[in-house]
Amino acid sequence: MRTLARSHPHRARRITALAVSSVAAVALAAPTAAPASAAPAAAAPESVSVTTKAPASFLFSYTFNGHLKIGGGNFTVGGPVTLYIKLNNGTIMFRQTVIAHTHAITPGGAIYVETNVSSPCAPGNNGYARAYDRTTQTWSPRLPVPVCQRID
Repeated sequence: MRTLARSHPHRARRITALAVSSVAAVALAAPTAAPASAAPAAAAPESVSVTTKAPASFLFSYTFNGHLKIGGGNFTVGGPVTLYIKLNNGTIMFRQTVIAHTHAITPGGAIYVETNVSSPCAPGNNGYARAYDRTTQTWSPRLPVPVCQRID
């Protein structure tokens, strides 16, 4: 096969097009100067720190063996967690400290506590459950629960 020689005018046009596209690319990549009336830009921080907050702990309730059972997650694994069951007026009906462990389904440190509060009760939540993670010194959100009381 034979190679065809290119004419000089075509080569000149090609080099000119290449030079123009290079200049355009450099011009587009270069930062633009701020107008004189614009306020000076704030100095960029030297280091950026990212803080991530641990997921909030949570509680859930169910009935087991005729008693109210409270489960929860996202506590400190291996740390003590105190569970409180209180009436809405603040009277403590149950309190127990347990150690949070890993669990196959529940995220973070999990607790499962069988209380001495009878369950199920008449409808209506007259109390709440709340857990205190002693390691992080944080409270779980309140979980409304029915607290069975004798009426004599």
